[in-house]
Amino acid sequence: MNDRPLPRRADPASSDPLAVVDEELLSDEESGYVRAARAANTLGGYRSDWADWCAWCAAHRTSALPATPAGISRYLTFLAGHGAKVGTMSRRLSAIRFAHAMRGLADPTDHARVLAVWEGIRRTHGAPPDQAAPLMPPELFHVLDACPDQRTWADRGRPPEPSLAGVRDRALLLVGFIGAMRRSELAALDVTDLAEHPNGVVLTVPRSKTNQTGDQTELIVLPRAGNPRRCPVTAVTTWLDLAGISDGPVFRPVTKGNRPRPGRLNPESINALVQAAVARAGLDAGPYSAHSLRAGFVTYAHLRGASDRAIAHQTRHRSLATLGMYVRIHEAWEDNAATQLGF
Repeated sequence: MNDRPLPRRADPASSDPLAVVDEELLSDEESGYVRAARAANTLGGYRSDWADWCAWCAAHRTSALPATPAGISRYLTFLAGHGAKVGTMSRRLSAIRFAHAMRGLADPTDHARVLAVWEGIRRTHGAPPDQAAPLMPPELFHVLDACPDQRTWADRGRPPEPSLAGVRDRALLLVGFIGAMRRSELAALDVTDLAEHPNGVVLTVPRSKTNQTGDQTELIVLPRAGNPRRCPVTAVTTWLDLAGISDGPVFRPVTKGNRPRPGRLNPESINALVQAAVARAGLDAGPYSAHSLRAGFVTYAHLRGASDRAIAHQTRHRSLATLGMYVRIHEAWEDNAATQLGF
């Protein structure tokens, strides 16, 4: 006799857009592959946006699944009227589209009514995306110099010792800047992804924002620098040696007792660490984030005369046009008559 319980059908309007595909629950193995099809951050965003859509539908007595074009257009109008950003509304549409695709339903966001309203909203409320300020020399050097070298123990009777948090932060900043890495890539970096080379270190990025399936291995180079205080190879090697890390995640939390914790930093923690490092140098941390390291590399390399193709070789941008977003502000000041008026 088979005692296995029958599948329980999930609520179609569940807050989890992955709860059901077609009419039956997925097996554990199938569920694993479904979740592997999207990055964890993407799935988390889908769930949050889908929950917001379902709550709005419940309050306005309209169907969340399957959604109607009229319901979606009214939802977008509601969001726009309450100050939602175009990027936020675009994510909500993606979540609705994804949830319907997971259930084999027609895409309601592709209806002419929705497309017309959405185009109008984008024209009316569209704005350039918020961009993190580039963190680059000389500000970057100030931030690196502000990373503490020693940890003192005035109340514990312990002799001074190297500050693991300071050593880690210096390595994180230099690897993130020279490697032009995203915070998710820094968080996912493992010791096995580092390979020694006569010129420095080569990093292997198995997956990234533009290579989520891992079918194209991406390589990043960390060249040795003449100044050891600004050398990413020296910084990451020193961190790994002092923390006693020989395998697993490269960047990890550090306890108040100046000891490394097991496990890896998450992307949000890396964002907070970068902002804390900027503030430690006496700078306003508001405009900066972890993405400032990647933006700083692109901007600084451009100012130093590197070609777009050479920059893209390190950043792994597939479109050279995208690089222009990082350098446009700085280029606006070059050979501009407004700076020559003598006011």
